[in-house]
Amino acid sequence: MRAPAAGVGDRADAIDTPALVIDLDAMERNLARMAAFAREHGLRLRPHAKMHKSAAIARRQMDAGAVGVCVQKLGEAEALAEQGIADIFISNEVIAPAKLERVAALARRIRLAIAVDSALGVDRLAAALKATGSMLDVFVEVDVGQGRCGVAPAAAGALAQQVVSHGLRFAGVQAYHGRAQHLRSAAERDAAVRHAATLARTAQATITAAGIACPLVTGGGTGSFAFEAAAGVLGELQAGSYLFMDRDYADNEPTPNAPVFEHALFVKSQVVSRGHAHAVIDAGHKSHAIDSGLPKVWGLDLEFANGGDEHGILRARGDALPELGATVWLVPGHCDPTVNLHEHHVALRGGLQQGRVESVWAIDARGRID
Repeated sequence: MRAPAAGVGDRADAIDTPALVIDLDAMERNLARMAAFAREHGLRLRPHAKMHKSAAIARRQMDAGAVGVCVQKLGEAEALAEQGIADIFISNEVIAPAKLERVAALARRIRLAIAVDSALGVDRLAAALKATGSMLDVFVEVDVGQGRCGVAPAAAGALAQQVVSHGLRFAGVQAYHGRAQHLRSAAERDAAVRHAATLARTAQATITAAGIACPLVTGGGTGSFAFEAAAGVLGELQAGSYLFMDRDYADNEPTPNAPVFEHALFVKSQVVSRGHAHAVIDAGHKSHAIDSGLPKVWGLDLEFANGGDEHGILRARGDALPELGATVWLVPGHCDPTVNLHEHHVALRGGLQQGRVESVWAIDARGRID
């Protein structure tokens, strides 16, 4: 692991580049707004830690009222548990027997939950848990429009029956609609969530028809949580990106009567070359993910163009090009994979221009794609 780009107490202008920087004041406002929304609507909050991959940030979320965190990979759960996070939901099926042995071992150390969406997955999970004598919560994942993982709603009851028949602790339904998150208009997102809610209710009905109580429906995301709260099906929200608010989420039309979140995650870069009609910064797509589009230049009306692995190209638009050596702040297009490219969060208090580094947090689950 390379040394952090800055130390505690350093001024913002002393942070080496490229670096992943959190505007701590903005992040804390985002944290408080989502926590307040969940409380006001009587919903549990279990934010997705796959976004920030940091135990220090997960602790802050739980201190603010979150019941725990979600992850998508077993390796992420292990990395966060190693740093003291003791309530984690793996919102994804694990099918490999060797990994399920690790799941069972982890369930002996922390409060753990996992999603399932196949008979084979349930059988293998039950065998691994029996071998270690451990127990966890099991959610049946239902496809409510994502078109990725999950059983059809009509099949949820049969899979829940299988969970219970193995003596496992059935905890409810996983109902995340990823496709709804980045539908640009609020009306489109509302319609997608209403349809998802109908499918989730169908799944609940098949489970209760099988004589099994369905304690919880969990799901929701940063682009859809307010609509999901209004739909009245979810008891728990899994939104994660609200904390950092990347460029792609900010491109959505705002949701009426929902909290407004601020950009809090930035890549600090520096102009390293200057041409007649362009400037070059030292942050290419090894510094920020481009799967959801290119980053936005923060605070300046400049066009950002992809310059490859190590470079970004800036062209004048409303503002003049920055000079050689100048700092340029970028808002990443997609926060989750951007975080995975870095080893530390540099947490800045007092703003990007005049702030000082308050904390440097390890990105504990970086690279944990297992």
